[in-house]
This record gives sequence, structure tokens and C-alpha cells, in this order.
Amino acid sequence: MKIIQTKNPKELGDQAGKEAGNKIREAIRLKGYANIILATGTSQFETINQLVKEDVAWEKVTVFHLDEYIGVSDTHPASFRKYLKERFVEKVKNLGAIYFIDGESNPEEVCKQLGELISSHPIDVALVGIGENGHLAFNDPPADFDTELPYLIVDLDEPCRMQQLNEGWFDSLVDVPTQAISMSIKQILKAKHIICSVPDKRKAQAIKDCLEGEVTNLHPSSILQSHPSCSIFLDEASASLLSIEIEK
Repeated sequence: MKIIQTKNPKELGDQAGKEAGNKIREAIRLKGYANIILATGTSQFETINQLVKEDVAWEKVTVFHLDEYIGVSDTHPASFRKYLKERFVEKVKNLGAIYFIDGESNPEEVCKQLGELISSHPIDVALVGIGENGHLAFNDPPADFDTELPYLIVDLDEPCRMQQLNEGWFDSLVDVPTQAISMSIKQILKAKHIICSVPDKRKAQAIKDCLEGEVTNLHPSSILQSHPSCSIFLDEASASLLSIEIEK
């Protein structure tokens, strides 16, 4: 695990997006194609903004979607499908393929179909974030560290739902769904490289818990400590409670 501290969210996103571009180009150079995972949410704004500027042969790239609310249409402001279409798909040329999570279809069938697809597409680069409650994707604490299922139906706890409300995606807590489809912890860890973008002061306690504490499903993103090639990009605010020495 490599931790890089930047000055602000823009610099964080620039560095994380450039590293993602490098890793994707490396995969294409070595085998002719790349399979990647994209996260969403406010933590990914600057990273994806930089990624779409990278000189990548996007026609050789297949994208898998990290998580999505159950019961939210792709026209809803909070839809992660809408987010990816507007912030990524519409800004890159000739993308090879993207497999969205359809939160409006039968969730068991969606998990099964996507699980079969991703099992035949070994992931080269996964872009992720860390939630205020330490979640990785929508795997809220206590996260399931053991399931072999690539995708699963998860319950969203109140801190997670409050985060979505406070970020402005919903008008009230009642409007925030209580369930989602999420990529599993084990599936995320199968990625050859993980690039984790975590700006903002409100993430500082989660960063301290997940990066300085023991690996535990009570702080789900602590599992990133075990990955052999994980780069975690922080800004001054999100790194403010850390006591360990980090790269700047």
C-alpha cells in the first residue's frame, strides 16, 4: 500500500487520474486490452476528470461499474449509471464496452449476469474511494470479507445514507435507498492495481481508522492494506489525522 498526500482535491485527482492512465496503457501494451473498474461519487470527480484526458486507446478498454442503488432510475440525479455516462462515457472516444449495474432490474439476476461477465475479465485497474463509514464500494461495516460472489445485494447503513444526503444527491434521508448492488470486497481485491481517491476533511477519521488500524470488516477499506499494488491518494484535509509518515 502506497499513500500519497497532495495539496487539494484537484491535485489529488490529477495525480490519481494520471496513474490510472499509466496503468491502463501498460495493460494494453502487454496484452492488447485492459479491463477496469470505475467508482463514482464526489470523491471521484477530479480523478475521472483527469482520466478522460489521458491518451488511452479506449476502444481496447472494458469497464465494469462498481455499485448502484436498487430502485433508482438512470435519469435520477443520484444514479451512478447517469454519473458514469455523463462524466466518462460521453467524454471518451469509442469505448470498447461498459457493463452497467441496472438497479431497476431483478437484483439477483443482475448480480448473476455481471458476476459471470467479470469472472471472464480479469481486472487490471480498479478506481475506488473510501466512505465516511469506511466502506469500500457499498460494503458497509461489518463488511463481508469472505463471500466469493463478485456482486451482491447489500443493505446501506444510516451513516452511508446520510453521506449520500449530505453530498446533495437526495432531498431527504427517506429518499435515499436502503439497498444497493455492490461489487464484493474479494472481487475488488482481485484487481492487479487499485487506485483509491479520498479527498475531504469529512473522510479524515475513516482514513485514520482504515490505514492506521488493524484490518477488520468494521473498517472495510482497511482491507486495502493487504493489496500488493494499491495507491491511495489523499489531500491535506483527508490526511489530517494520520500519524504515519506518508509520501508528499
